[in-house]
Formats: sequence, structure tokens, C-alpha cells
Amino acid sequence: MKRILTIQDISCFGKCSLTVALPLLSSMGIETAILPTAVLSTHTLFQGFTCKDLSDQLKPITDHWKQEGITFDAIYTGYLGTEEEIDTVIGIIEDFRDENTLVFVDPAMGDNGKLYPAFNEHYAKKNADLCAVADIVDPNITEASFLTGLPYQEAYTEDYVKEMLLALAAIGTKTPILTGVSLWEGKTGAMGYDAEKKEFFHYQNDRIPAAFHGTGDIFSSVLAGSFVLGAGRTKALKIAADYTALTIAETLKNPEKPWYGVDFEAVIPELIESLKWIEQ
Repeated sequence: MKRILTIQDISCFGKCSLTVALPLLSSMGIETAILPTAVLSTHTLFQGFTCKDLSDQLKPITDHWKQEGITFDAIYTGYLGTEEEIDTVIGIIEDFRDENTLVFVDPAMGDNGKLYPAFNEHYAKKNADLCAVADIVDPNITEASFLTGLPYQEAYTEDYVKEMLLALAAIGTKTPILTGVSLWEGKTGAMGYDAEKKEFFHYQNDRIPAAFHGTGDIFSSVLAGSFVLGAGRTKALKIAADYTALTIAETLKNPEKPWYGVDFEAVIPELIESLKWIEQ
């Protein structure tokens, strides 16, 4: 059984970060270890949430793992709160990585052309240091813009997407993947670049006219898991994009209309079934 370490926060209620990464990766048949960077009562769209920073616990926890001889087939990072935390996580990757370890970075820090309120451009550049040590990164267009310094464009062409991917590869990432990319009208998905083979790849499915918090974490978790299980590039994109779209479609059927997250739990059987794609 493959073993993955995922490093990100726990939002105890709200279906994002570790509360989606752990169940999804586990359901994919991957032993999943967690390293929580903070504990929040809810995700940040709720008012009055509490937050306990755990950055001082990261090194003691991983030091204990080293003493126990624990190893990982992959390391997957999500939302990290501070520049110091990024430096700590880079050190953890260096401590646990060998020639077979897959490092997957989701540089979660912004959307819709803006950084999240807690971050600034200096933080974004520090995140580029983390992306430089990754095998795979999957920023959205906003995050990629801040990582590379290229201007953010709400309306864009395929050439713009390719330029962004090449700039991400220049940072040091072997396989940058740009998420939330619409290459044709009515479609959305992702496009990536294999820096070693110098090849672009993409997958597009039908756009669903709805947006929910946490779907980026769902996409990243399933994408990371698909790569860990040996899926090829386009198949991994298909599995992650189709499952994410399915969670949104399922949630739209819910008469309670939960605004804070998607009903991903209801369609986990479909995720498991989709893994047959990897063997084809």
C-alpha cells in the first residue's frame, strides 16, 4: 500500500483542507498520514472562527517519525499560513524525500486575481521556493500569476496558459498544472506541462455554473492520489476533474443547499469506481 503525508490545516467544520484530503486519499486505498499546521473551528468563510497555530509542533512530530523510521511514498502540501511555516515544510521535504518520493504542492493563497487577506506578495514569492522543490504543483491562475510575476488575466487565450506553465516550470517544478482553466466555451478543467518531455497536456469537462468552498482541495487531493497510484497525466486530470464536478452536481441536488462545502461523501463510491481508469 502506498503511503502519503499531507501537510495542511484542519478546519474542523466546513469540508476543506484535511477534512477532505484524509477521507478522499484513504478511500483511494492510500495510507494517509497528516501533519496539521493549524486547527480552525470552521473554514474562514464563517464569521468568528477560532484558530490555533501548530507550527511549533511540526518539527517535534516529524523528528519522532524519523526516529521511528517512518517513510512516505509522497508528500502533499496545501494551505500554509506563514513564510516560516513554508521554510519548515521545505526542511521536512528534504528530511523525508528520496529518489522515489513524489512531492505535490498546492500553493493555496488566492483566487479571482487577489491573494487571501492574510498574505502579501512576499509570501507569494516564498511559496515559489516551495514550488521549486516540487515534482507537481497545481496553482490556479491567480496563484500562478503571483508565483511567476506574470500579469493576471481574467480573459485569456491558450497561449497565455502555456506561457504561465512555462514560467512555472522555470521556477523548478517538473510538472506544473494550471487549474480552473477554460480552453473552450462552456468547458473547464486543467492544463499541464511536462518539463522533461516538453509536452503540454489538458483535460476539459462541462462547466457547472456554481461555485463552492473546498472544491480546490478536493481536486488537489484526488489529483495527488491519482498520481501516487500511478495514473498517467491526462488520466489523473480526468479522475480529479470529473470527481470534483460530480461533487458539485450532487450538492446542487441537495434541498438544504449547504453553502459551506460540497456533498463529496455521497459520491465517494463513484471516485473508487473511477480508479479503474488507472489500469486502462
